[in-house]
Amino acid sequence: MCPTQSLLTMRRADRLFHIIQLVRGRRLTTAAYLAQRLEVSERTIYRDVADLQLQGVPLEGEAGVGYRLGAGFDLPPMMFTHDEAKALVASVRIAQAWLDPALANGAEDALGKILSVLPVEARVAAEALAVYAPGGGLPAPAQRTLQTLREAVQERCKVFLNYRDLAEQSSERTVRPLGCFYWGKVWTLAAWCEIRNDFRSFRVDRVTYVRRLEDRFRDEPGRTLADLARLDREWAQRQGWAA
Repeated sequence: MCPTQSLLTMRRADRLFHIIQLVRGRRLTTAAYLAQRLEVSERTIYRDVADLQLQGVPLEGEAGVGYRLGAGFDLPPMMFTHDEAKALVASVRIAQAWLDPALANGAEDALGKILSVLPVEARVAAEALAVYAPGGGLPAPAQRTLQTLREAVQERCKVFLNYRDLAEQSSERTVRPLGCFYWGKVWTLAAWCEIRNDFRSFRVDRVTYVRRLEDRFRDEPGRTLADLARLDREWAQRQGWAA
């Protein structure tokens, strides 16, 4: 085999490995996404996926729909380049100031586990990264509120809250929490308000009291996060802000 052929073979083998890594990290991955990330054509992705399937890799799905990795398939632990390790350190340092306590601690623990298995040179380079996130993040009360709301979203539990709006008017609400959104220094809760019988958004730092209720909820047509996103898109289109 000539050197050029060997180089091309190594490049393709590396691309096949990256396809598996990208697919296993997402619920559903389209060929268009893989082509964009790997800087090849979609036709190349289709060929690569077909070859991986012939090799026994349980890539499920089809062209035009998307792919996912079948259950029970695994690879050896991933290794990270210096830049990837630095990106993880920077991301955790920045995120910790704006996460709730449970997620902040989880992020730090996860980063520690990742760094512990890196080669010494890569670990030292990552830990010495001169990117920091000084104090001034989410205040402690808002952190605790965020954690309660996030856990209620995950467990599909309604919450009771006291809220003070921008006009300093207070109100009591029972809501179905649908999702927590970070906007840069401000977190909001998207919810279905049972008092207003409509979607509402609440700034987490303006929630003065929150209690998770035992009452659970299920998705109902017209009251889901997907419904809220659709209404937002339609509103943006009417305003001429979206195509």
